[in-house]
Amino acid sequence: MKITYYGHASLGIEVGGKHILVDPFITENPKASSIDINTLKADYILLTHAHTDHVLDVEAIAKRTNATIVSNVEIADHYAALGFQSHPMNHGGNWKFDFGKVKYVTAIHSSSFPDGKYGGNPGGFVIEGEHKNIYIAGDTALTYDMKLIPLRTKLDLVILPIGDNFTMDVEDAIIASDFVECDKILGYHFDTFGYIEINHEESIRKFFDKGKDLMLLEIGESIEL
Repeated sequence: MKITYYGHASLGIEVGGKHILVDPFITENPKASSIDINTLKADYILLTHAHTDHVLDVEAIAKRTNATIVSNVEIADHYAALGFQSHPMNHGGNWKFDFGKVKYVTAIHSSSFPDGKYGGNPGGFVIEGEHKNIYIAGDTALTYDMKLIPLRTKLDLVILPIGDNFTMDVEDAIIASDFVECDKILGYHFDTFGYIEINHEESIRKFFDKGKDLMLLEIGESIEL
């Protein structure tokens, strides 16, 4: 499983011979100017919620790639009505795709499309594929529901927002990693704009002091599990 960071909360995942994009917000993120969405491969696009900074480039990418959009019922139906392929999910539900199993799990946040249309309840994804398991938390506060995840799935990596203000901060993310019983963390949803700028060295040190490994990738950088 290969994971590439495209800035903010945007990720690319290669697993089971398939390409997955998560929350593509690239073309209006000046920090991601090196990324050309016209070169990105996508068999699936996973969306945690409907905010602009998570869905901006969905239509352009899905139109070119014919990717299947996976999200909550409201978001999936929104894109289906526009003529895109979609797969609706809801909290607690699992589905076995051709790349592995996906579970849609709780996130505490808000969710609306840029025009104010209701975007359903936000969520995160647990992905099991190629004998590696990851949890993408999405935009969320720290929630006790995270404790339920390791009851079913032993995680190899947890992807957590750490920018504060709109989501949990570094300290809460450390607790979240305890809740999901995973000490290997990829941070995201930070530095894109002023509200969520963080001190990288201090954040890494805080995780290290708790015996945990926080990775802050450069945009376009990848890791392999």
